[in-house]
Amino acid sequence: MEIKLGHPELVSTIIHAIHTAEKQAISFRDYMELCLYSEPYGYYRNDSLKIGKEGDFYTSSSIGSVMGEMIATFIGDELQRRELLGSEPLHLVEWGGGNGRMAQHLLDELKRSAPSVYERVTYTIIETSAFHRGLQRTALHMHEQLLRFTSEQEWLDEEPQANMFILANELLDAFPVHRIRYVDGIYQESYVKWQERDRIFSEIWLPIKSKPLLDTIDCLKVHWLDGQVGELNLESGAWISRISKRMTSGSCLIIDYGDAEEELFAAHRHLGTLMCYRKHQAHENPWIYQGEQDLTSHVNFSAVEAAALQSGFANCRLVTQRDFLVERGILEKLQNHYDPNPFSEVSKRNRAIRQLLLSDQMSELFKVLIAAK
Repeated sequence: MEIKLGHPELVSTIIHAIHTAEKQAISFRDYMELCLYSEPYGYYRNDSLKIGKEGDFYTSSSIGSVMGEMIATFIGDELQRRELLGSEPLHLVEWGGGNGRMAQHLLDELKRSAPSVYERVTYTIIETSAFHRGLQRTALHMHEQLLRFTSEQEWLDEEPQANMFILANELLDAFPVHRIRYVDGIYQESYVKWQERDRIFSEIWLPIKSKPLLDTIDCLKVHWLDGQVGELNLESGAWISRISKRMTSGSCLIIDYGDAEEELFAAHRHLGTLMCYRKHQAHENPWIYQGEQDLTSHVNFSAVEAAALQSGFANCRLVTQRDFLVERGILEKLQNHYDPNPFSEVSKRNRAIRQLLLSDQMSELFKVLIAAK
C-alpha cells in the first residue's frame, strides 16, 4: 500500500533533522513541532484553510456567533464583579485567533451591548502566521481601530498590565507533546526514524533519561498500566507561566478539549489521546500527510491549573463548555418561535445554540478553565 507523505519540502526537512540527530531519530515532540510549525510548509504555517466546511475541522466559532457573544458576556460580568465600569483601559488578548471569527463575534457583541466598554478596549492578537493574520484583518475590518497584532516575544517584553483578559481558544491542544509509554516498569519516549528503503517514517521507543520528563511523570497522580501510552504537554504549563508575568489583574480563559489528569490517563485511554484531522476525517496515523493534517492531543487541565496557581493566578475554575455557556445565560438566547423555514436567522441561531449545548463532544469534552488574578 502506498504511504501518503505530505509536502515534499517538509518531508525533506524532517528527514534532514533525523539524519543529523545523534540517535538518527528525533523525539515525537520534535517531529510534531516540525509537522505543525516548520516554515513555510508546516500545517499552521501554510496557506491552506483549516477551519470550516472547506477545511479540516470546525471550532465553536464555526457554529454561529453565540460563543463569541457568551465570551463578551463573561467579560462584562467580570468587569462588574471587579467594579471596573469606569474609564480604565481594557486589554483583550487572543492567542492564535484562527480565521478571526471568534474575535469578530466577541467585538460585535461588545459594541452592540456595551458600547462604553467597547470604546475602552485594545484587542491584541498574537499570531505568527502571515496567512492567518490576513484572514483576521479581513474578518475584523470593522474593528480595525481597536486591533493590534504582535508576536509572542514582543508582547512578553512589554510591561505588565492590569485589566487584562486573555483568550486561548483551542490553542493548547496544538502544542507539541512528548509521547510516553510504560513497559515492564520502565518509562519510554517515542522517537521517529526514517526508513529510506520503504520511504516511510516509523516509531521506536527509547528509555527516558530527560529529568524534566521524569519529574513531570513523577508528579502525575495516575496509575500506569503495562503498555499504556500517554502524552505530556510540557509547553502548556510553560505558556501559562509566561503570560502570568505579563498581567497584574484580569482573567485567562482557556477553551479546549481535554480533562482532568485521572481521566486522561485512565485505563480506557490505554493508547493515549493523540489524534489527526484531515478534511473532517479523524484518524490515528501521524506518519502521513506531514503539514497537510492537524495533530492534536487532549489538554491535561490538572497540570495547566497547577502551573497557573504556581505562577501567580489567585484561583482557577474548570467547567464544561456546556456549564460555562449556561452560566452566561445562553438559554435566554433560545427563541421560542416556530419558523417553518430552516434557513431563517431564528432557526439557524437556535440550531447553533442547541449544537453547543447538546451532550456531545463539543459540549462535554470541551472544557473552560478560568484562571483569575
